[in-house]
Amino acid sequence: MKKEDLQASGQTCRTNAGKAMEFRQQLPGLVDAILRHGDAPPDHHHVTYEPIPTRESVIEILQLMREILFPGFFSPEKVDPVNLRYSMGRSVSMVYDLLCDQVCRSLRHDCFRYDQACSNCEGRAGEIALEVIRAIPGIQKLMAADVAAAYEGDPAAKSYDEIIFCYPGIYAIWVYRVAHQLYNHGVPLLPRIMTEHAHSLTGIDIHPGARIGARFVIDHGTGVVIGETTEIGDNVRIYQGVTIGALSLPKEAVARLRNRKRHPTIEDDVIVYSGATILGGETVIGSRSVIGGNVWITDSIPPDTKVLMEAPRLQYR
Repeated sequence: MKKEDLQASGQTCRTNAGKAMEFRQQLPGLVDAILRHGDAPPDHHHVTYEPIPTRESVIEILQLMREILFPGFFSPEKVDPVNLRYSMGRSVSMVYDLLCDQVCRSLRHDCFRYDQACSNCEGRAGEIALEVIRAIPGIQKLMAADVAAAYEGDPAAKSYDEIIFCYPGIYAIWVYRVAHQLYNHGVPLLPRIMTEHAHSLTGIDIHPGARIGARFVIDHGTGVVIGETTEIGDNVRIYQGVTIGALSLPKEAVARLRNRKRHPTIEDDVIVYSGATILGGETVIGSRSVIGGNVWITDSIPPDTKVLMEAPRLQYR
């Protein structure tokens, strides 16, 4: 390269560096504009001395919970009869510590956000964490029944191991069953963070407030929605794209129905095929009924009923 070309290049570099500095000098003013919050309501930010729950810690809790619920399947180290008690003790201890911290953060968040009376957040967090761990044997029993039901109803399943490792429905259900315990203890935020994490991974949206019985199967699962006040009995199977939801409400009715039943009841031994939509808090699907694909239901169905779409008429041209 010629000398004059090198000089020209150096001049260009200095010019670009100057421009970059001019741009960066504008950043403090932009930061001040952001900190003024504009017209955003105060609930749209959280700048306090009290920490809020962290998604990363919640995911860590769920990873440890999966190791506990399914020993040997998801542990990072080998688990055998010799080290099982040590491995389980480590996982349970870590879950307890993480739950205490995150539950306390959740409780304190509401105390400060809504100016509530002091409720001994740290003490309550310890009690709730212990109650969740105390519920684990019951959750394991429910999950064993869920896995067995998935295997018995799916000829494509080669083993229980395949279902535990691979089926998104099982993942979404066990996360729901853990989150449901926290929901029942009145913990804010944390249960929803858990089930929304499962939703992001599986495409299955189960509100932690739903009440779901044993031997529950979500086959395939993508696009399934189960609302907060849904009640589902035992031995129920639903397929992909099923919505068990609430009717759309005018704005003035939302507050009135916020703590009332808004979602359907699905009784025992019901099958709901793909694409079905079942809506409304007074809607009851009776035991042993079969709901066909793509139907729209807002009224109750008596037991032992089949609800099917009329066969479409295809045109061949």
